[in-house]
Amino acid sequence: MSLLPHERYCDEIVLRTEELRTAVRGADLDATVPTCPEWTLRDLAVHVGGAHRWIGEIVRTRATEVVPEEKVPHSTPDGDDPAVLDAWLAEGAALTAGALREAGPGLKVWSWFRDNSTGFWARRMAIETVVHQADAALTAKVPYAMAADLAADTIDEWLEIVAFAQAAGDDREAAELRGAGRSIHLHATDTPGAEWLIEFGEDGFTWRRAHEKATVALRGPLTDLMLVFNRRLAPDSDRVEVLGDAALLDFWLARSSFG
Repeated sequence: MSLLPHERYCDEIVLRTEELRTAVRGADLDATVPTCPEWTLRDLAVHVGGAHRWIGEIVRTRATEVVPEEKVPHSTPDGDDPAVLDAWLAEGAALTAGALREAGPGLKVWSWFRDNSTGFWARRMAIETVVHQADAALTAKVPYAMAADLAADTIDEWLEIVAFAQAAGDDREAAELRGAGRSIHLHATDTPGAEWLIEFGEDGFTWRRAHEKATVALRGPLTDLMLVFNRRLAPDSDRVEVLGDAALLDFWLARSSFG
């Protein structure tokens, strides 16, 4: 699949963080995040900001081995003041985007993925923030919207990550995503060409952009498809439509939770 430009990912790290901060600002920081019930809204914000600073440190230092969290400067906000949290989030996103811009997409650094490049981390951090912005918006009960190309890229990237987890062989749930003769079709009703076909085989699954009949189809606006695919919107929501074997879609969602 065609990636978005490196500079775009860097921009989106900052822009998506701004939207996340807007959702968090003034909300109850002790509220439980429905899509991540082990977290409060404060925990979610600290997770996002900590991830930004961790990757920023990897890129800034050109690290070729994992950087322990305790080695990351200002990896958590200083105190519980909401204003401090807000400023910490903004600063971390800006520092990380700046480090990634300076490095460019082709520099080799440590990653847990098969792609050990700064380009991987720019995309990963942008999309990490896309998804957690949805968590924040849902918790704060504010609207959520996403550009079509970024929403589609979020689906592409998640398929790549789940396929990587299956191929690596150390994720039990991803290993179960197999079984010949079954398939899932994702069909965005508001974006031409935004369709995916996931096909199960005896050795795993493959995927491609295609419009074909499948065992089960998930139809709806692209952003809502992305949210269902990332388990941020229930597949029985009235915002999407499931046609065919709904149990197969549930099977996928229950086992594609790597990371």
